[in-house]
Amino acid sequence: MSNRIQIKTADPAAYKAMMAMDNYVENTSLSTRHKDFIRIRASQINGCTYCVDEHTRDARNNGETEQRIYALTSWRETPFFDEQERAVLALTEEITIIGNRVSDETYNHAAALFDEKYLAQLIMAIVTINAWNRIGVSTKMEPELVAEV
Repeated sequence: MSNRIQIKTADPAAYKAMMAMDNYVENTSLSTRHKDFIRIRASQINGCTYCVDEHTRDARNNGETEQRIYALTSWRETPFFDEQERAVLALTEEITIIGNRVSDETYNHAAALFDEKYLAQLIMAIVTINAWNRIGVSTKMEPELVAEV
């Protein structure tokens, strides 16, 4: 168990600001599947165990298959994802690993598939989960073990 701070109690205003970003993402026109994939893939890359646990459960509850959830780590090597999903995953990876920059190829491909507002919402969803991941990792948030029935 971590003895690090909990942002929610240490600085409620900061937590409220993060929740406002999260609520914005929830109320966008982004598909549930796109939001789930963004949240899972960024969390995998960032090593945020708490968020991987939370968002894989959310995806299953939203009807996503185990096969596709497991394949997110190697999505380029599978036939399981359509062109839009692949664009979302590529954009998620490049924004999450921002030190490598977002390539023109990735950006332009996403821009060709989505209108400007949807693309802006994708970027904001990716930015938001990356912020949550950084909170989760820096404060060592841990998921609870759920007993299987």
